[in-house]
Amino acid sequence: MAMATSTQLSSSLFHSQITKKPFLLPPAAAPISVHGFSTRRPKSLSFSSVSASAASSAVDVTEPVKKSVRTLPFRVGHGFDLHRLERGYPLIIGGIDIPHDRGCEAHSDGDVLLHCVVDAILGALGLPDIGQIFPDSDPKWKGAASSVFIKEAVRLMDEAGYEIGNLDATLILQRPKISPHKETILSNLSKLLGADPSVVNLKAKTHEKVDSLGENRSIAAHTVILLMKK
Repeated sequence: MAMATSTQLSSSLFHSQITKKPFLLPPAAAPISVHGFSTRRPKSLSFSSVSASAASSAVDVTEPVKKSVRTLPFRVGHGFDLHRLERGYPLIIGGIDIPHDRGCEAHSDGDVLLHCVVDAILGALGLPDIGQIFPDSDPKWKGAASSVFIKEAVRLMDEAGYEIGNLDATLILQRPKISPHKETILSNLSKLLGADPSVVNLKAKTHEKVDSLGENRSIAAHTVILLMKK
């Protein structure tokens, strides 16, 4: 099989930039010569499909996830989520019902913490975000417990051969105080992730009465996660 030349490689890269199509390396069997160096395509893991598991039965996601994930010693992901707070909704954080006069308006249960943890895991794996895998345009996710999304993210993580190194999450809300519920939230989150509680951390901050977060009209969360190869 003929090897790809430096000129051919540059041309392919240029074409991928113009067309916005992903640049695909030649098959692993064919070494690539660039500026006198020879390399091979890195090993990867492929995700062919996704199915989310509810408490007693499997629930298929709207579209299959197809993505090659390069095998690395570790991968880092960041997640962010924000929801509007409205009266008449329950406030669910980390799978725990928190007493409050307002809750998250959302298509699912509006669990801002679990949503951003899911996105952090998916981001670390280089997969589509939670909104693409579980779109709010699909009625099957109406009122769904976010634990379903967490379980699917963990399944994908396991399938790729990774485990949680550590997770650090920050909740941003003016009210209510999270400190009385922090340990319960952490315990449940660790259980959902199948992770040792010592590697899962949670912080809560107010927004100093600034903008919608500080005026108790919304709630947000950030998560950073480190995944390590098993």
